[in-house]
Amino acid sequence: MKGSKPRRLLARLLVAALLLGVIVTAAGSVLLWRQWRLLHAPYPEGPVSIVELEVEPGRSATSILDELEDRGAIESALRARLFLTHVLDSPPLQAGEYRFELPTITPAVLDKLIRGEVVARPVTLLEGWTMEEMASHLAISGFGDQSRFLDLMSSAELVADIAPQAQTLEGFLFPDTYAFTRNADERAIVEMLVATFRRRLGRDVLPVTGPIEDLERVVTLASIVEREASLDEERPLVAGVYANRLRRGMALFADPTVIYALQREGRWNGNLRRQDLEIDSPYNTYLYPGLPPGPIASPGRASLEATLYPDSVPYLFFFATGENGRHTFSETFAEHNRKRRELNR
Repeated sequence: MKGSKPRRLLARLLVAALLLGVIVTAAGSVLLWRQWRLLHAPYPEGPVSIVELEVEPGRSATSILDELEDRGAIESALRARLFLTHVLDSPPLQAGEYRFELPTITPAVLDKLIRGEVVARPVTLLEGWTMEEMASHLAISGFGDQSRFLDLMSSAELVADIAPQAQTLEGFLFPDTYAFTRNADERAIVEMLVATFRRRLGRDVLPVTGPIEDLERVVTLASIVEREASLDEERPLVAGVYANRLRRGMALFADPTVIYALQREGRWNGNLRRQDLEIDSPYNTYLYPGLPPGPIASPGRASLEATLYPDSVPYLFFFATGENGRHTFSETFAEHNRKRRELNR
């Protein structure tokens, strides 16, 4: 009987300890469940809003999450950091420009940062632009370094299989609206422009025209048509005039090629003068019959198709009337001059 009291006391203590353990465990489970629910609850309450964040390379996860909390994108940086560390095993957060649409849940914010789902911003490259103009516009729009773009565009490696005589990518950078991320590599962007040229040529042009024997020649003439004609309905007419001149061995007398020659020498000031037509350059189609050495700009689909399927016309001459981008066409030089005089009266 003497030992029964200590045993009963010990049993009571064990029961109390077990009950305390159960209570602590239950309380911990409730706490964890509450934290989990908070983590997955949409935040913040209220109407839809947008938070944009720039993550610089090498920035710490703690700094990123603290800023997201400060800007109202997540409810608790500490809770997000614990989830990132103990549940997701501390994956790196990717640098770049992010856009979060609120309300959202913290795991969705973290998922974007882990996968590097950065914002792609649009940029439009216009028909008739030279590769210098494209490089400049890409750089000004924040997508890379202009000199780096020009270095890449000055090599014809990416089109060597389809245009073996090409010296640069002039003419093979397809004009279109693209979407790039701010941290995109310049090489990846140039490769995209060339890949789009290949894809659009195969998807939009070749099904209409069939195989092209001399792609570089077609692109060169199409680039002149692009710079000469501003109306799609006139492109086949202009291409028809150039086709007639080429068949007769005439000079093309194309002002855009002279402008291109002046641009290459840094002499273009936006005003084409009579003496400029005497510049000694293989791109001067007033002095040198036939096509210039290569494209002078990036033609769009309409100019490519017009060059491959020019209108069958008797015209050899044309000039701009100054009326909504329109031209007037003539069969003879005498008729051409007469129309000019009538227009200038």
